[in-house]
Amino acid sequence: MDSLTRGRWAAKNGAMNQPAAPEERTLTERGRRTRQKLLEAAEAVFGERGYEHASVAEITQRAGVAQGTFYVYFPDKLTVFVKLVDDLGDRLRAEIRQGLQGLTDRIDVEREGFRSFFKFVARHRALYRIVRQAEFVDRAVFERYYRRMGDAYAKGLKAAAEKGQIEPLDPEITAYSLMGLADFLGMRFILWESAPQIDRVVEQAMELIRHGLEPAARREAAKAGAKKR
Repeated sequence: MDSLTRGRWAAKNGAMNQPAAPEERTLTERGRRTRQKLLEAAEAVFGERGYEHASVAEITQRAGVAQGTFYVYFPDKLTVFVKLVDDLGDRLRAEIRQGLQGLTDRIDVEREGFRSFFKFVARHRALYRIVRQAEFVDRAVFERYYRRMGDAYAKGLKAAAEKGQIEPLDPEITAYSLMGLADFLGMRFILWESAPQIDRVVEQAMELIRHGLEPAARREAAKAGAKKR
């Protein structure tokens, strides 16, 4: 890479020789606020511009901090992107946990979990674009985002099945099936709508989850036939 190319690269992505920021550090309250402000700015910039076209300068400008401040917390654009994906996943799971407090029945858990997810999507409209870019920017963080969600989901489903609250299906397959349902409903009926009807979408999803696609009359007929045999 010649000096002109290096200069352009540094202007867009940050200085190549900046020392790496520590992965774990003790931050002051002010430092935590600044770091969070940078992550929120990164969410907006990556959502609007995409990873390829976003720059450190745009992130710091959006955050209202000096460009040098960025390097106190992140060594480069890739690192802040990875941290952002992890942060979005952590915040989403925390919001879902908050929405589930006090619930013991798995069907209620599913209903409020879907509702919490849709509300998060409505507030973080860049979530889909950022996570999908991660598959091509950093495959490890892309998989981590879904595996952390899927592992926790499967654990809860397994416990509910052991209590007899739901069918004892493979918990991981069930978890990813339900995650796929939530993902596409969130895209079509929350992200693509200017005034999403979250309650309506949740209740329709719950009808599918509770009863599946097979008509009730057909299920009852099948049960009656089995008893006769």
